[in-house]
Amino acid sequence: MKRLVLGSLLATALVAAHPDHGHAGETLDDVTLAVVGSWSGLQLHKKFEKPFWTETITKASGGRVKINLTTFDQQGLKGAEVFRLLDKGLFDIGTTVADYTVQDAPELEGLDLPMLAPAAEKAWEVAKAYKPVLDEALAARFNAKLISVVSYPEQVVFCNTPISSLADLKGKKVRGSGRTTGEFVNALGAEGVTLAFSEVPTALQRGVVDCAITGSLSGYSAGWYEVSTHLYPLPVGGWDHVVTAMRLEIWDDLNKTTQDFLTKQGEAYENTVWTSAVERTREGIACLTGTGACSLGEAGKMTLVAPQEQDTVLANRILRESILPAWAGRVGPKWVTRWNETSGKVVGLSAASR
Repeated sequence: MKRLVLGSLLATALVAAHPDHGHAGETLDDVTLAVVGSWSGLQLHKKFEKPFWTETITKASGGRVKINLTTFDQQGLKGAEVFRLLDKGLFDIGTTVADYTVQDAPELEGLDLPMLAPAAEKAWEVAKAYKPVLDEALAARFNAKLISVVSYPEQVVFCNTPISSLADLKGKKVRGSGRTTGEFVNALGAEGVTLAFSEVPTALQRGVVDCAITGSLSGYSAGWYEVSTHLYPLPVGGWDHVVTAMRLEIWDDLNKTTQDFLTKQGEAYENTVWTSAVERTREGIACLTGTGACSLGEAGKMTLVAPQEQDTVLANRILRESILPAWAGRVGPKWVTRWNETSGKVVGLSAASR
């Protein structure tokens, strides 16, 4: 199976004819890029990512930058493999959820620690501030150049058992959306469970887990409302950032005009996705609970549990006392300092090296 997948990826590898590089007034390179995108069945890909690569880039470049697009799930890949395979040269641009890569690159966790930035506007500020650090980490870990950082809607809690507060997760089995989310639920007294996104509906239905965390719209698209009864919308799982990067050898072989073009297009893509984050979160909650307009289909009937002030106080304490120190211990002094200078400065927190 893996040999067939890699063969398919190789078949779409880079085909390029580069003019002389580095001259004033140069035109865009005439280039075809093999791109592996994020989850094909979710709205981020359908509404934003796919049109960006297959329509916006081609049109904006006058047809000079052409894209062969697939997604990691269509290729039978796990999200954690994407940047590893990008490093090996099996495609030119790869996209995956930052949380999927943290075993290889714990620095990426600095983007999205639980309750670091509960509001979308602040989460975007954090992401923009952290981009230079992320770019440095991608180069060091995967020989890659950062293209964009966007996000799924805020990560909320789905339960197939009644809850009325954050404290009610104690003693329950909870699927986290990443390592730091798992640490967060453990700190609550819950049992963090690792499950692939696609395995969650069955696990909720069969009682393998009591609750699970993902984006509101992602959960709707994947049918989690059919196997869950209660929705808790405090974003204890953060925002689940989606990172796109290009192999450095390919980036370095592009002329400056093309590099600038891709940088500006990536920033415009970020702006489009982040600007819609609040509305996508709202619609996700509406579609899951039937408490508002849902343009995506039939709404679910989940019970919406309103977060209480004590929930926010508890979540923030866990971030400061457990999550941030644990992460600082994984990444080392250099990256802690870089985080304090960027993301930490935005949210008014400081991590200490161990």
